[in-house]
Amino acid sequence: MARRFIVEADGGSRGNPGPAGYGAVVLDPATGEALAEAAEFIGTATNNVAEYKGLVAGLRAAHALDPQALIHVRMDSKLVVEQMSGRWKIKHPDMKPLAAEAQRAFPPDRVSYEWIPREKNKHADRLANEAMDAGKSGRQWEPRDSRAALDAGPARSSAARAADAAAQASETSGSQATATVGWGASADLGAPATFVLLRHGETALTPEKRFSGSGGTDPELSAAGRRQAEAAAAALAARGTVQAVVSSPLLRCRETAEAVADRLGLEVRIDDGLRETDFGAWEGLTFAEVRERYPDDLNAWLGSSKVAPTGGGESFATVARRVAVARDKLVARYAGRTVLAVTHVTPIKTLVRLALGAPPESLFRMELSAASVSAVAYYADGNASLRLLNDTSHLR
Repeated sequence: MARRFIVEADGGSRGNPGPAGYGAVVLDPATGEALAEAAEFIGTATNNVAEYKGLVAGLRAAHALDPQALIHVRMDSKLVVEQMSGRWKIKHPDMKPLAAEAQRAFPPDRVSYEWIPREKNKHADRLANEAMDAGKSGRQWEPRDSRAALDAGPARSSAARAADAAAQASETSGSQATATVGWGASADLGAPATFVLLRHGETALTPEKRFSGSGGTDPELSAAGRRQAEAAAAALAARGTVQAVVSSPLLRCRETAEAVADRLGLEVRIDDGLRETDFGAWEGLTFAEVRERYPDDLNAWLGSSKVAPTGGGESFATVARRVAVARDKLVARYAGRTVLAVTHVTPIKTLVRLALGAPPESLFRMELSAASVSAVAYYADGNASLRLLNDTSHLR
């Protein structure tokens, strides 16, 4: 049975036209729980444009949770509801492309619409106003749970848990959205959100091929690693395409990210979802040492993405759910832009695997060198395209 979501969306303009923003929330219809939120300051626009953009954002957020769901949209914009329901003609030239974008964001035959009074649309209205307030201060809106992540550590919001469920489905069925669309199908959807994925430079543990995750000693870059970070920074600065930098909270990634950000004149945003797997009791050991000490546990881990390392580590399935949550938030935040994500082996391989719709065992079939660059583009219809994998040309 298809999952069902409620999408509530709103948009506002302080001047009509004037400084504008939108907000959208995906709700569980049974519990009323907020599963995902989206908001953005969009510059000078009309109320109608902002409301349509809120609808598009809400449908994209629902698509990220489950592209096969049934969606019931509730908005206090009579215009958007009637036009998207097909009862009113879309005459204004600014509305036609936005309506078409909404239809691409989620299959129209799986979406229904309902008008509600403004007082029943308070959640989306609040998000839209938060976005406009952020824009007034020269900032973009950030989800509350991502702002809290720096203080809360691994604790996750209800939205993250819901998105985790969608990623869990992909562990067994692959990426449904990607699998159903052929090459070139996303060419008319505008500029994608492009992730340039940079693995951190070497640490003292890297050349020894020791397990080094988020549960170990958090090593710094070695001298070789710092040289690699500078080489990557120079290459990325020469390309001139990176518009933002995000990083895992672990030291080796922050040091690598700062080398690039300094070259580009950008700040580094920390995203806890990009941290490496916690390898539990295997942290700091070589593969051979793990094989000797924990042979049965290692065989079970190699045989199933749902098995965690010895001593309370994370399974690859758990990491995939965490990474998918981070991916979806970053795609929404950097739609149409290029963001550098400085992270680790497992998160990068996971993003590649999910983009390709590949099975979990593909994680063991990819080479990913220290300070290598990969790239994945994410389009408005939810599809992804792998553009680069394990480029180390800047290190030679």
